[in-house]
Amino acid sequence: MTDTAGKYDRFSGFYDSFEALIERRAFSKYRKRALSLAKGKVLEIGVGTGKNLPYYPEDVEVTGIDFSRGMLEKAERRRRELGLKNVKLMLMDAQNLEFGDNTFDTVVSTFVFCTVPDPMKGLKEAYRVLKPGGRAIFLEHMKSESRLLNIPLYLMDPVMRALTGTSMVRETQRNIERAGFKIERVENLFFDIVRLIIARKP
Repeated sequence: MTDTAGKYDRFSGFYDSFEALIERRAFSKYRKRALSLAKGKVLEIGVGTGKNLPYYPEDVEVTGIDFSRGMLEKAERRRRELGLKNVKLMLMDAQNLEFGDNTFDTVVSTFVFCTVPDPMKGLKEAYRVLKPGGRAIFLEHMKSESRLLNIPLYLMDPVMRALTGTSMVRETQRNIERAGFKIERVENLFFDIVRLIIARKP
């Protein structure tokens, strides 16, 4: 287990409460928008406590992975409560996906690549398991292009790294491109700090 996974195991008991206000005010509508775009056989990287599960279309087949047992236990409870039979949850590291090449029609990550210890390794794995022509949906927070907006992010960064292993200042959009994805559309949802990025595997 990585140190980051251990932090999320310890954090899992009150993770949803910690994010309840921002989830209710903003993140839930962002998730609904992002997940409406998922099609076919879907891999969700970093399923966490299963916050995305209510928003998937009924006709998709979802495999959700996470590196924290504690978070997966919460997600499994949510899956059962929602009565979802098209969702499978697995303990797995995003940096070492246990799937063959070109397996999924859609890859989803929501607020994940701020936390993956080696984001480029994780993104390259996501690229590998996505079918050619497949869609990648990234709902992520990241470093802004504005120096002014970055001031609070840099102030928050050491606290969030210590608490959850989360970086507030990663250049995730650039990392997505470096991993080989072709970005089709970017929507700035909260300034340019929270972005919905739709990409394809050529």
